[in-house]
Amino acid sequence: MKMKIVASLFATLVSSATLAQVAVTDPWVRATVPQQKATGAFMQITAPADARLVEARSPVANIVEIHEMVMDKDVMKMRAISGIDLPAGKAVELKPGGYHVMLIDLNAQVKEGDVVPLTVVIEGKDGKRESIELKAAARPLNSSGVMPMHKH
Repeated sequence: MKMKIVASLFATLVSSATLAQVAVTDPWVRATVPQQKATGAFMQITAPADARLVEARSPVANIVEIHEMVMDKDVMKMRAISGIDLPAGKAVELKPGGYHVMLIDLNAQVKEGDVVPLTVVIEGKDGKRESIELKAAARPLNSSGVMPMHKH
């Protein structure tokens, strides 16, 4: 009986530790023009075990949704989705024209150079959730997400 309890406790600790090691890299938000009420947030997410991006939040917008862009009969369409699967060990890129986070009903213009607070919520296969706090830099409107190389 003790062995089952110890094994169960160990499995819980490993599961929690695995979820805690989700890596989010290069978070950024597209800057807006005055009066623009929505923009996108982008990043790469790598989970060490199968997980799912299930929620995003930001104080800069009244509505935050996870979206995807898909081709439907030669027309690119954007739609809200319930989440994005994060296969173990594979980087999932949220980028313009693909998966992304939509910030809707913005409270103010997002200007190039602003730092936008963003929280992403990752859910493990066991149903446990982890919130990851991010600081996303606002990049120019025409940004594709690729940062220019600097000479050193």
